[in-house]
Amino acid sequence: MNSPIAIVGPGRLGRSAAHILQTKGIPHVLLGRGQPIPEAPVTWLTVPDREIELAAESVPQGGVVLHASGAMDTSPLRRHQHAGSLHPLMTFPGPEFGLPTEDRIPAAVAGDPAAIQAATSLANTLGFTPFEVPGNRALYHAAAVTSGNFASLLLVEAGRMLQAAGVPEAETGPLLMPLAIASIRSAAQHGAAALTGPIARGDEAVIQSHTNALKEMDPELADLYRALAAATRRMKS
Repeated sequence: MNSPIAIVGPGRLGRSAAHILQTKGIPHVLLGRGQPIPEAPVTWLTVPDREIELAAESVPQGGVVLHASGAMDTSPLRRHQHAGSLHPLMTFPGPEFGLPTEDRIPAAVAGDPAAIQAATSLANTLGFTPFEVPGNRALYHAAAVTSGNFASLLLVEAGRMLQAAGVPEAETGPLLMPLAIASIRSAAQHGAAALTGPIARGDEAVIQSHTNALKEMDPELADLYRALAAATRRMKS
């Protein structure tokens, strides 16, 4: 991709993408709020979902316009002939904190044929692995939130439990991370068959002891544990 790429939105993803392009010597511009958007063969809107439609109105006609939303279709870009999306299925903390180190960063592409071609090319340029999502965008994004945000939530809450058991707070994350990563890796490869632990063994007495202890620590956390245990039983069955 030799022509300049316009990235609109200097948030974490936008800054990270610009950093990757800069290290590869790829012509690009990174634009913030209120800056005029130049004509470009590809304009990627890395702005919040609520700002996509307004940002798209400022993009000159003629090129391909992509947004970076996981949840939205191309309707906010309807004024442009070639519209699509490129959504990396990965968390980006910002280049000042570091870029993702995973060998493979999937990126969902969608839109009309020209937009999919442009999104695929941009994904490859950034080192992502593009794939198409032809179905319900809300379900796709719900899957991303469940595997990303909820996984983070569960690790943080598990850390609270470990801290309540007497382990120093600074040690809880490093202690739990190897187990969490190994479990996620096994589930990605084997699905529900990878399940281990007391629910897989049917050891309800152990589960009840967990619930009792959590109820004393934090009743809301006990409710969360019960709901997760019930969902895990359904998965096991």
